[in-house]
Amino acid sequence: MYSKDQIIEALRKVEYPGKGDIVSLGMVKKAEHGDKGIEIVLRTNRQKDPVASSLKHACVKALKDAFGTETEVSSVEIEAPQPKVETKKFESEMMPGVKNIIAIASGKGGVGKSTIAVNTAVALARQGYATGLLDADIFGPSAPKMFNTEGTRPQVKKEDGKELVVPVQKYGVKILSVGYFVSKEDAVVWRGPMASNFLKQLIEQGDWGELDYLVVDLPPGTSDIHLTLVQEVGVTGAVIVSTPQKVALADAIKGISMFSNEKINVPVLGLVENMAWFTPAELPDNKYYIFGKEGCKKLAEDMNVPLLGQIPVIQSICESGDSGSPVALNSDATGKAFEELALELVAKTEERNRNQDPTKKVHVNPS
Repeated sequence: MYSKDQIIEALRKVEYPGKGDIVSLGMVKKAEHGDKGIEIVLRTNRQKDPVASSLKHACVKALKDAFGTETEVSSVEIEAPQPKVETKKFESEMMPGVKNIIAIASGKGGVGKSTIAVNTAVALARQGYATGLLDADIFGPSAPKMFNTEGTRPQVKKEDGKELVVPVQKYGVKILSVGYFVSKEDAVVWRGPMASNFLKQLIEQGDWGELDYLVVDLPPGTSDIHLTLVQEVGVTGAVIVSTPQKVALADAIKGISMFSNEKINVPVLGLVENMAWFTPAELPDNKYYIFGKEGCKKLAEDMNVPLLGQIPVIQSICESGDSGSPVALNSDATGKAFEELALELVAKTEERNRNQDPTKKVHVNPS
C-alpha cells in the first residue's frame, strides 16, 4: 500500500499544459490506495476540459513510472461543473464501460497479427490507457503464452444474478482468451456456430470494467468470428496487419474490403507492416528487405488508408513472445516501434471519433 504522500509526490510529474503541475495547482482532491488499487480524483474548473483525457493517462503513467508497471490504478476521476444541458451518450449495450473497440485482423495467417495485437495492447497500457485484450482467435489462441499466463483460469463472480468472467491481468492489460478454458495440448476443433457462441460468451460475460481500448485479436482471413464480433458490438475501427510480400498484400486487400463493405461499415484505421525488414543484432543500423520493400506503404497509398507503423524482423520479438515477456515492455528500438504504433493508433482513433458517428452493430438479414 502506498501512502497519500507517496502518491502525491508521484503526481507532481503531471503537468497541466501551460500552468504547472497538478499538485501545485491544487487539482488533486483525492489520492489514496484502496483495496482495488490507487484512486485519484482531480478537480477542474472547466466543463469538458480539453485536456481531461490526457491528464488521466498522464496520472496513470506517472504512478506506474513511480511504483512499477504492475501497479493497479483502479480509477482516475475528474470533477467538473455540471453541464446545463444533458448530452447524449453512445455506449455499447454489451460493454458499457469500453470506449473504443479495435479489431486487429489479417488477410492470411503467419504475418504476426497476434504479435502486433499483444504488443500494441501492452504499449497502450504503458502509455496510461486502460487496456484490454480479447483473444478472439478461437482456433489458435496465443495470448496465454505471449503473456506467460498459460494454465491460468479466470475467476467467475456473480453480480446482479449474472455470472461474470474476470479477465486475467498482466503487464497492465486485462486479458480473456479461449486458451484459458481449454488445455494447451487440446486442439480446438469447433464448428462455426460453436466458436461464435463462445466468442459471444466472452463478450457478454467478460467483466471488463472501464476501458479506454479493447484490442480484439481476430482469426486470420475472414470468417464467422469476424461477423459475430461486428454483430455483437459496435467496433470503433479495424487495423489490418500484413507483411510486404505480394501474396500477403493481396489478402490484406480482402481484409480492408470486408470491413469497408457497406453492410459492415467499420472504419479501417490503418495498416501495419510487420516483418518490414530484417536487422541483425550485430548490425543494428542495417536493413535487409527479405520480404520486399515497403509493400504495405504502397498499398496504404493505393487504398487511401493510413500506414500506422512498420515493425522490423528482430530475433528478440520472437523470443519475447515465446517467453511471455512482450517486446513492447522494453525501451530498445523495437519497444520504441510499438510505442510509436500505439500513439499513432490513438491519434487515428481520436480523429475517427471526432469526424464520424459511433459505429453501430451490424444487422445482417439472411438472404
